[in-house]
Amino acid sequence: MAKKKLILDLDTGIDDALAIAYAVASEEADLIGVTSTYGNVVTKQAAANSLRILDLLGQSNVPVYLGLPHSSTSNHFDVMAVSQAIHGVNGIGEVALEKSQRQPENEAAVDFMIRSAKTYGTDLTIIPTGPMTNLAAAIAKAPELTALVGSVTFMGGALTVPGNVTEVGEANINQDPAAADAVLRSSASLTMVGLDVTLRTLLTRKETKLWRSLGTKSGQAFADIVDYYIAAYARLSANLNGCALHDPLAVGVALDPDLVQTIDLNMKVETEAPFAARTVGDVDRLNEPTNVKVAVNVAAERFLQRFMQRLTWLFAQH
Repeated sequence: MAKKKLILDLDTGIDDALAIAYAVASEEADLIGVTSTYGNVVTKQAAANSLRILDLLGQSNVPVYLGLPHSSTSNHFDVMAVSQAIHGVNGIGEVALEKSQRQPENEAAVDFMIRSAKTYGTDLTIIPTGPMTNLAAAIAKAPELTALVGSVTFMGGALTVPGNVTEVGEANINQDPAAADAVLRSSASLTMVGLDVTLRTLLTRKETKLWRSLGTKSGQAFADIVDYYIAAYARLSANLNGCALHDPLAVGVALDPDLVQTIDLNMKVETEAPFAARTVGDVDRLNEPTNVKVAVNVAAERFLQRFMQRLTWLFAQH
């Protein structure tokens, strides 16, 4: 049992599935649970996908919790067409994984976050890789969570590069700008792993070919899932020459902060047009003690080598 504990808060699409695999393959931390949110798919589908991925990787002991189904400022959520184009309608590249015999836990995701913070304290890291609706709700319900949790490392935002939904808005932040703003303005210790660095960590068919050659169930499945992702990137972002490892990098940074160079900055999220979802420095708090580290450079080759070493080892076992 590792001292460090992880909660992944996922809208389980393809890179979220890779984030689960990276967390499972990392011996320096225990994945104690997955909370589900909306984004790439609806919340219930995200939970179902997480259960299937965990079962595929021999991790049926890791519980999955249902999170909130829509943003803090709406009463409904529809998956965007671009999300379906990138991740498939089922969120995992239209690959038909075996249905899990398990169900999500009865405890709500928000309550699980709060309970875990009280149980593990600074040993707990929460890693949101979708909208931060669940985390914002947990902080609102139990403000002491921000002082209890060791850190929050989230995939989202864009500080030095354009957004991927609008010129200024990144997809996860764009789903619930108000929730992201509440989290960034809180006193939690935060690390932002945004498009500034995730677009520099790319996977190609060379790597998926290696996984397929393992001849295992998980190697074949992940190769098929990621090849769908690579094909989507070829259509939509051909200049990248691969698919971005957005969510796995957030896990990587949570485990090894030295993978990135950061700047310390108090931040906010714009919640109104025309700059809604923009993640930017908060001019009203520029000279106050900071709680956000924004990743602006990444040791991409080092991360990719570690990523491939860990996932290839894991897929060889299952």
